[in-house]
Amino acid sequence: MSNKLKSLAILVFAGLQLSSSSAKADEGMWLPMLISRLNMEDMQKKGLKLTADEIYSVNNASLKDAIVSFGGFCTGEIISSEGLVLTNHHCGFGNIQALSTPADNILANGFWAKTKKDERPSQGLFVNILQRMEDVSDKVLEGITLKTPEAERSAKIKSVIDKLIAENKKESYQEVIVREMFDGNAYYLFVYNTYKDIRLVGTPPESIGKFGGDTDNWMWPRHTADFSLFRIYAAADGTPAAYSESNIPFKPKHFLPISLKGIKENDFAMVMGFPGRTNRYLSSFGVDFAVQSANPLVVKLRDARLSTWLADMNKDPKVDLQYASKYARIANYWKYFQGQTEQLQRLKVADLKRAEEKAFRDWVAADASRQSLYGDPLATLEKNFASQKEFVKPVTYYGECAMAVEIIANSMALGMMEKALIAKEDVSKFTGMMTKNISGIYKDYNRPTDQKLFAVMMQRYAEDVPANQQPEYFKAQVKKYKNNYEKWAADLFNKSMLADQAKFEAFLKNPSLKALQSDPAFLLSKSFADAIKPLREKSEALAAESRVANRLYMAGQLEMKKDKKFYPNANSTLRLTYGSVLPYEAKDAVNYHYLTTEKGILQKEKPGDREFDLPANMKQLLVNKDFGQYGENGKLPINFLSNNDITGGNSGSPVINAEGHLIGTAFDGNWEAMSGDISFEHQVQRTISLDIRYTLFIIDKLSGASHLVDEMKIIK
Repeated sequence: MSNKLKSLAILVFAGLQLSSSSAKADEGMWLPMLISRLNMEDMQKKGLKLTADEIYSVNNASLKDAIVSFGGFCTGEIISSEGLVLTNHHCGFGNIQALSTPADNILANGFWAKTKKDERPSQGLFVNILQRMEDVSDKVLEGITLKTPEAERSAKIKSVIDKLIAENKKESYQEVIVREMFDGNAYYLFVYNTYKDIRLVGTPPESIGKFGGDTDNWMWPRHTADFSLFRIYAAADGTPAAYSESNIPFKPKHFLPISLKGIKENDFAMVMGFPGRTNRYLSSFGVDFAVQSANPLVVKLRDARLSTWLADMNKDPKVDLQYASKYARIANYWKYFQGQTEQLQRLKVADLKRAEEKAFRDWVAADASRQSLYGDPLATLEKNFASQKEFVKPVTYYGECAMAVEIIANSMALGMMEKALIAKEDVSKFTGMMTKNISGIYKDYNRPTDQKLFAVMMQRYAEDVPANQQPEYFKAQVKKYKNNYEKWAADLFNKSMLADQAKFEAFLKNPSLKALQSDPAFLLSKSFADAIKPLREKSEALAAESRVANRLYMAGQLEMKKDKKFYPNANSTLRLTYGSVLPYEAKDAVNYHYLTTEKGILQKEKPGDREFDLPANMKQLLVNKDFGQYGENGKLPINFLSNNDITGGNSGSPVINAEGHLIGTAFDGNWEAMSGDISFEHQVQRTISLDIRYTLFIIDKLSGASHLVDEMKIIK
């Protein structure tokens, strides 16, 4: 590593050791291995009663051993000595839906395994448990400077990373990854054990697990039981293994005890999990691009997709089940982008970024050596975001419009097969893979719904994307059908083999180039792919330039702000954030309490409403205040707030109290701070969590699954 990069690494570590006066305790997603540098004194002053080793240790059991990356997109926590995993309902949603049928709709009705033999294998689901992390910046950046040509830099870094992965992967079931931090100014290695035998143990009915639906999503106050239970199974010796009836429940190094003592304002609260992505060091140009260009397009197109799906879902329970998971996934970020845009504008985040950028430019200009080293990376970012505006529509419409139609998206997979058929090569690897996956594709596919969506989306594409950026084949079809998109849709779906499982299976048994190249869905998907290719190449070239600019800008900030406490952006690696249980003032004269109760559920209830319906047995328990040991002062705690710093990927993360006990499960953020992935808002940013007492109430009192509570360690 060059002397300049070594000094930058030292600055990073020095920043982590600064007193809390340099950054508020609630902000920051910190690497647990650096917890001793995170100022344990400050954490303990706020109430923490654990040591750094009790939070993260390689040699001894610690909190990190109870935290799992759930499916690679959420977080879960182990809550028993038999591998019981608690996560969010929306994290388990896809697996619950996949295990549901119209005759046994566990998504709608709920499910509780009476014995371990009744637990249901979840195909394709896995969890990763971190074994250790290591700073490998010195090794990865050895011989590299900020002036190293990009191609040379990339080749050297890839070579070192490949070697590190090979050296550190000791078992076949291990996954070793190296992630860059601070835009490539630091690198860390992570070793995980991957467990693939994961079984569904229990889930509340969707009406409870998703109470409030899209209306309440990202909002406070909340009243939802967003949880589900799974179990990790392993081989007899405790090592990860593929599904087998002979596997046994996993015995973790550590699991989280559960506290029924309750919470109060200002209580210490800590979250550990796998946050997916933040962009806290994004330039003002990136903020403007999101607000003015990208986000509105995504919201517009997802709104059209969701309304088309929902119309059919409301008419047919079978379609409702087929599209439940797809709808939930698209709807979540449909609303997110609305909120992010609104809050970025309201909080004037771009202006805050511009002030930071002016300070950086002034600092660089004040010293000739800085000018030589850093140049003006912000000018590059400004130019590149301006260039992206030129093709943001066709790129966004390709992903959110054309690829939203399943028959088009599924056709894309045939592109490689066409090349093989043209070259007269063996295509068995393609047909075998598609045949294996075909039942999964069509299980949740409803042709009439997709046909309706095709008509809607093709019209949007034709009317909104500039004609000179549209594929020629697409324009020819629009002209052929004289803008009658319903007729075009009907013809295409009647003629395409991809609209019918039997026809597609027949093709896979005897694939031919002629059949493929005469299929209208394939021809359309190919035209979209061909049209987007040069735009993607241009986008990738701009992204490569921007990566260099971001790296220089980040390196300069690390040097310039030597008194600031920096933390790396989230990148799906294990992080820790700490803060307190706190209320907040949403706006003038609107003050929110930190805890909701069953009273709010009864106030929101709307019989027959898909978002606010309430099962009769649940309502009876709440009305009768039959809360068992889970109530407090005649009330049942439901959801609560803390000022922890989380983002997508933290869903399902444990909220842990000062003693290291589980008090809740994080599942959402609040509307007033949806700019938080880009700029943390100290006054209003809150994590919304499910109180563990409500979770246990549903498992025990509502569902009669007390045997699951019996295997947990309860602290009263």
